[in-house]
Amino acid sequence: MSRTEVYKEIEGMFGLVPSFFKLVPDSSLRLEWELFKRVQFEEGPIPNKYRELIGVAISAVTKCRYCSVYHTEVAKLNGATDAEIEDAVHYAKSTAGWSTYINGMQVDYDEFHKEVLAACDHIRRNMSKAA
Repeated sequence: MSRTEVYKEIEGMFGLVPSFFKLVPDSSLRLEWELFKRVQFEEGPIPNKYRELIGVAISAVTKCRYCSVYHTEVAKLNGATDAEIEDAVHYAKSTAGWSTYINGMQVDYDEFHKEVLAACDHIRRNMSKAA
């Protein structure tokens, strides 16, 4: 597939060829486009709305404003509400904060792992009693 053919396909999807695709070398443009379509738009085990909310959260943690704009807008295209977007960002903030704290305090990993498994077993037992 030539650059012109790839651009035609990209333009068919987006109505334009985003400038970042113009930076990709001829030798890998077709491959990058195919991978982009597959990862970003094809349905998978995780519905696209939720994948994009994961993207919103990752963008927030990595502080990538490009990804933040992209994933927020595509999440909305896939039906995400402002409340869901805020929740994804808040969850990312909480996770990143606890990760910083636990790693900074050098909590023993093996003990932490055992405690997580024990807590999940306890919750499962209580859930089955309630059902």
